[in-house]
Amino acid sequence: MSDQKTLGAITAASLFDGSSWMFEHAVVVKGSTVVEVLPLDELPEDLAVTDLGEGVLAPGFIDLQVNGGGGALFTETPTAATLEQMSKAHRATGTTTMMPTLLSTSLTTYQAGIAAVCETMQAGNPAILGLHIEGPFFDSAKRGAHKEDMIRPLQQADIDWLVSANLPLMLTLAPEHCRPGVIETLTEAGLMVCAGHTDASAEQIRAALREGLRGFTHLFNAMSQITARSPGAVGAALDDVQTWVGIIADGHHVHPINLSLAHRAKADGKVCLVTDAMSTVGSDGSAMQLYDEEISEQDGKLVNAEGKLAGSAIGMIQAVEYAHHGAGIELGECLNMASRYPADFLNRNRDLGQLAPGFRADMVHFDEAFVVRNTWLAGSHQQHN
Repeated sequence: MSDQKTLGAITAASLFDGSSWMFEHAVVVKGSTVVEVLPLDELPEDLAVTDLGEGVLAPGFIDLQVNGGGGALFTETPTAATLEQMSKAHRATGTTTMMPTLLSTSLTTYQAGIAAVCETMQAGNPAILGLHIEGPFFDSAKRGAHKEDMIRPLQQADIDWLVSANLPLMLTLAPEHCRPGVIETLTEAGLMVCAGHTDASAEQIRAALREGLRGFTHLFNAMSQITARSPGAVGAALDDVQTWVGIIADGHHVHPINLSLAHRAKADGKVCLVTDAMSTVGSDGSAMQLYDEEISEQDGKLVNAEGKLAGSAIGMIQAVEYAHHGAGIELGECLNMASRYPADFLNRNRDLGQLAPGFRADMVHFDEAFVVRNTWLAGSHQQHN
């Protein structure tokens, strides 16, 4: 324990390790890795202990859908510098790792985004886990705030560049506009394919599930709804036990009753909180540009000129608070929805999403007002607020 790489032990009034609540315990960290979680009275006497006092110490948040932050939007400026701005802005809200997201755009922009993510990951930035491509292979009637003239069918040339991307890739598309076998091809190539911006019937979703569809992007939003005789994409998503769903818990995209219903309907561990955050998060601005039109914040929500929701203005700690206080979900479960379950979705459940021996030391500490006070990314500490 006296090795110079040992950062020591970190404790707070409450500790959630991804499985259970602990009190009078500490996380022992060596370098970038959690060594063990021990009762305070079992810590070696020569180990330096950082006592954070009040608040909760938990696994760092993992956001599967981040469009921007810190004044930068990845679709508008797909560079490594933008990724740095985004990760810095969201870290202050407890998000230690993320899937930066490109909206429906041109092939040139997608290629630039892939190159920026590869550059950032190869440079050793542990905050970036891969890339989420949201579009442009959507149903035009369910495009939401995505630009209409960007929406197009998935072609063989698209499959070729998607499967050749040398990084973890999450792809949101409308399954009803894919020819049979396409989702299977993408899945076998390692892509994590999700349904979103879709008007698919439940039967079309089930066909996609048989081909390996892994999840559903921002459940309830921009997809076919449940009716008495047509379950739609929402019904098929809630019925399936294997897939994950992301939900934007900002108080505007999804009613708290629907969030609660989804949590109870889905199999354990299959609901993930996402922010769908735009560039205003972590910046002083309340407006931004997307597709050469202004997106403005009105009463806490971002809308375009048509009045359509255009992403969100929250960080992950606000999603956790809303799921807990708004939807009445137990706090530890909310924390898992923001960390452990996204790690499962990404196949990173052996090193992220828990505070356990051998896991990376990604942690968040927040107070009773849900204000983030400290974060650790691969053992590197930052103090906030």
